[in-house]
Amino acid sequence: MILVINCGSTSIKYELFEDLESVTEGEVGDIGGENAYVSQRVGAETVTSEQPIADHREGMGVVLNCLTDSEHGLLDGTGVIEAVGHRVVHGGERTEPVLVDESVKRTIRKFASVAPLHNPVNLAGIEAMADRLPETPQVAVFDTAFHQTMPPEAYLYGLPYRFYDDHDIRRYGFHGISHAYVAREACDILDRPVGETNLITCHLGGGCSVAAVAGGRSVDTSMGFSPLEGIVMATRSGDVDPTVVKHLYEELDMDLERIFEILNDESGLAGLSGISGDMRELLKARENGDERADLAIRTFAYSVKQRIGAYAATLGEVDGIVFTAGIGENASLVRELAGNIELLDANVDPKRNTSLNGDAGIVSTDDSETAVLVVPTDEERRIARKTAALVK
Repeated sequence: MILVINCGSTSIKYELFEDLESVTEGEVGDIGGENAYVSQRVGAETVTSEQPIADHREGMGVVLNCLTDSEHGLLDGTGVIEAVGHRVVHGGERTEPVLVDESVKRTIRKFASVAPLHNPVNLAGIEAMADRLPETPQVAVFDTAFHQTMPPEAYLYGLPYRFYDDHDIRRYGFHGISHAYVAREACDILDRPVGETNLITCHLGGGCSVAAVAGGRSVDTSMGFSPLEGIVMATRSGDVDPTVVKHLYEELDMDLERIFEILNDESGLAGLSGISGDMRELLKARENGDERADLAIRTFAYSVKQRIGAYAATLGEVDGIVFTAGIGENASLVRELAGNIELLDANVDPKRNTSLNGDAGIVSTDDSETAVLVVPTDEERRIARKTAALVK
């Protein structure tokens, strides 16, 4: 029995695995709000309820109570849980999952200022679970780990080298758990050996990143020192000339906290459209003739396409372009706009593309040199696999 925990800023998503097969999953949401909710899958049904939940520490107790509930739970007690795997967003230059100890906690705290929405609550989840299951191994699986195979020319900024040497300022990349999972799944779909396959994986959700994967190893990725860098996202700006920050500070009299609030929470699809950062809402608005929604979608897809082109140059040869996560799996228009790339002879088949939403498969034409695929991500399953392997 492996319990996988994914703490977000106001939520705890969890999934229980037995022999690496999912038994149940659930979510504690709106933590700290007036109407916190609990949702858990029980067989084919989902059981929901509301109750006040002050913080992630209290929320972790709710998770265990749900799993052992006499009416809707699946466990007779928490003692059958053999290990807990935690998704941790920023682990610096750590390359593998690790058993949590004080050194690991220090690393998570060190990068909390770079990933302020994730690392502090990731650590809170680890400590809360350790309080309740003190004898159970806790494993940290880092989103940054997969990208630690990038060469220095890919991860270094054009800053004085001492900033990297003394202060660890470099590109780290994120969504590594997802990129690693879908890359291997794509190789299975293409019936190709992982070690002989070059892929460009596009994780497009609330946060978005693109990665160049050569032989199962990340060689470049769009997110950088923090999850703010890279392509346009739901509410994050992605790449912006640093002088814009200086201009906003000096000419519009904004302090740094306000500027970064705009860059993280009010930009991207939400800022461009003036409607929402939710692609589903923008697609509906576009159908109703909203020009700003159309502009936001096209700008988003263009930024993805640009990055695919750049990584094609990095890889030299591309066997497949993979779309995953909420937008990548479900927005056929985005796949059409970003996945049709003449230089790679990647041609999205309109019928396949519109009929394959949420499922895995190839959406390119049979005669395309480069395949275009949709692969639903399953970060929890990969965390469970890594946790089981490490504990064994």
